[in-house]
Amino acid sequence: MNNIFVYCELTEERTIADVSLELLSKARKLADELSCKVEAIVIGDKTDNLEETLYPYGVDIINYAQDKRLFPYTTLPHFAIVTKLLKEKQAQICLFGATCVGRDLAPRVASLLRCGLTADCTSLEIGSHEDKKAGKVYDNLLYQIRPAFGGNIVATIVNPETRPQMATVREGVMKKEICNLSHKGELQMLDVAQYVSESDFCVKVLSREIEQQKINIKSAQIVVIGGYGMASGKDGFKLIHELADTLGGEVGATRAAVDAGMTEHERQVGQTGVTIRPKLCIACGVSGAVQHRAGMDQSSKIISINTDVNAPINSIADYTIIGDAFEIIPKLIKHYKNNTK
Repeated sequence: MNNIFVYCELTEERTIADVSLELLSKARKLADELSCKVEAIVIGDKTDNLEETLYPYGVDIINYAQDKRLFPYTTLPHFAIVTKLLKEKQAQICLFGATCVGRDLAPRVASLLRCGLTADCTSLEIGSHEDKKAGKVYDNLLYQIRPAFGGNIVATIVNPETRPQMATVREGVMKKEICNLSHKGELQMLDVAQYVSESDFCVKVLSREIEQQKINIKSAQIVVIGGYGMASGKDGFKLIHELADTLGGEVGATRAAVDAGMTEHERQVGQTGVTIRPKLCIACGVSGAVQHRAGMDQSSKIISINTDVNAPINSIADYTIIGDAFEIIPKLIKHYKNNTK
């Protein structure tokens, strides 16, 4: 009772999605602070190596609902299982990935349980809250932290009265970390018939067509990001692509650059795009709005190329080059090629 639950999504290969493993890593840390257990909710069919995959991330209990009708995902049966399980076990916290599935499922669960939901959190912490008007102090609450009002402030949202406390988190925001390779937990098989009715399976998937992902910057070790500042030159993003190709990296972009039609939306980095953690991130002509920084500030090394010495991006950069990116990038390319032959 009063444990932390993580809804684990399944990939097309029926393995646990990375975003769920990231949330389990964070849940383990939160559970250690609260002295409670981490429980995973897995709903699907023919999921191999479930225990071997989840236990190292600190999972104490796996709640597994197995039925061939539960994969691929459809809303009603998953909704029925999650809501009834959270009620039954009196969950303290429940986390979902901010994916297509998570954004479909989490609001429905929160609405039925009347508990509220914070979407697209950039950080999760445990702390206390004082309601001065009511004269109450609440301990061990989940701080659900996210940018608000267009990124002009960072809001810390708490849910002191109702349970579970619920949040969605985008992939890449939390770090995927193995807790203990020798950690062991308990597998609890759920009786699907006790949680769903036949009417929950009224929607059937007849066929699916899945387009292969052409652009994947989340796993790139080197990312060169172009901002709206790259629009002023005639070569625009051509230089960004050339630098990325030279370094063996991928191209990212700010929302302003994407909205201006300079590159594809799949390359957008930030709160409304992709969150990345490369070993090297080079930001060219990027001002550094808080929404964008939320998607790349966990990079191991950040290099900023900007004409504005006071650009916000410079505050998180390890190295800052003040100058025109259209002059600096060709020099970087030439120098790299000359010294890597």
